[in-house]
Amino acid sequence: MSTPRRRNARALSCLALGAATVLLAACSSSSSGGTPATSSAPAAANLPKTLVFSPLSLAPPALKGLSVGVKGYAGSKGWDVIVQDPNFDPTKQTTDLNAVLDSGRAGAAWVIAVAPQSMGDTLKAAQGKGIPILVNGKPAEYGYSGPQPGITFDYIDYAAGGQALGDQLGKCITQKEGGKGQVLFAVSSPGQAGKAEFEAAALAALKAAAPNATVVQTVVVKDRASGQTDIGNALQGHPDLNAVMASTDEGALGALGAFSAAGKQLPCVTDFGGNDEVLKDVKAGTIFASVALQFAADMTQSFDTLVKMQADPKAAGLVLTVPQKIITASS
Repeated sequence: MSTPRRRNARALSCLALGAATVLLAACSSSSSGGTPATSSAPAAANLPKTLVFSPLSLAPPALKGLSVGVKGYAGSKGWDVIVQDPNFDPTKQTTDLNAVLDSGRAGAAWVIAVAPQSMGDTLKAAQGKGIPILVNGKPAEYGYSGPQPGITFDYIDYAAGGQALGDQLGKCITQKEGGKGQVLFAVSSPGQAGKAEFEAAALAALKAAAPNATVVQTVVVKDRASGQTDIGNALQGHPDLNAVMASTDEGALGALGAFSAAGKQLPCVTDFGGNDEVLKDVKAGTIFASVALQFAADMTQSFDTLVKMQADPKAAGLVLTVPQKIITASS
């Protein structure tokens, strides 16, 4: 995906899988992993082949596109899909989910949670009805210590993504700038999922790959337009900037716009997310590398996992990660 975990919107933008604020659920009772009474749960064979898909919102184009992909893939497997649109409202998300779970129409649910800490009752309701459910994030974000009966967790490994982002920028600086660089770090907004671990990993990897590079300014990028403006202002204060490490697609694209508007070249820029526009720039050589989240692969693994879970909804689910791939002009 964090934010309200719009870092998944960021990551789905990317996400991120980045957004809706992901808070660690601290309820000790939920961490026990107890499964509610199951006397009313339908047999697996009686569950309808209907998937409920509830993303953060359908407003971001990436999430709207993901919903279309889910419907297409599930439909090819003989499933119907009910798409819900909470529009970043955690109360609407849980209310709509609970209603469809109670209706008997749901055979499985896939939820990109606006606020994981608000999902406790919904997860227990799905368990009690024997309806398998997949949610974004790690078990700890929902107050669990590991996999749970009928629940699969699917998260973005932000530490791995940050490490790859910093390492690729270090490689670019070494290849193109002799190892010396003044770096602007375009980061996501406070409260985004995995922000601290992502940024720490990126900075450590950059230092290891290009010890003589220095991060001279950090800019929070909320969207492309404001990011371009803020990076342009930073460029005025640091005219020798020659590298940008971007936590989001918006940051990378905003940086390109800012340097272009200033009539300057940007030799090195790396990105986390990998939307279509970014990948075109990677292939053109404008962006050195993108750590691209493979949401198509994640979509298929998520749906296929829910199908398998239907056969035994009381069995412990899995902990999945969204696949990532480093994309360069030559890869």
